[in-house]
Amino acid sequence: MADFYRQLAAILLAAGCQVVRSGKGSHEIWLSPVNGRHVTVPRTTKSRHTANEVLKQAGLPKAF
Repeated sequence: MADFYRQLAAILLAAGCQVVRSGKGSHEIWLSPVNGRHVTVPRTTKSRHTANEVLKQAGLPKAF
């Protein structure tokens, strides 16, 4: 199974998003400058659906 975290993090960084802090377990909290929302990103993102949902919450288009 593919691990989408690295690709997802690269897309978020390219869009200007920043890591705010570590969350519970294996999650990180990111801030999206596109819509000003905090987005929870699991470091163990194994599903393309989860990766696309994170991008949607950050106000970015689907990439997976």
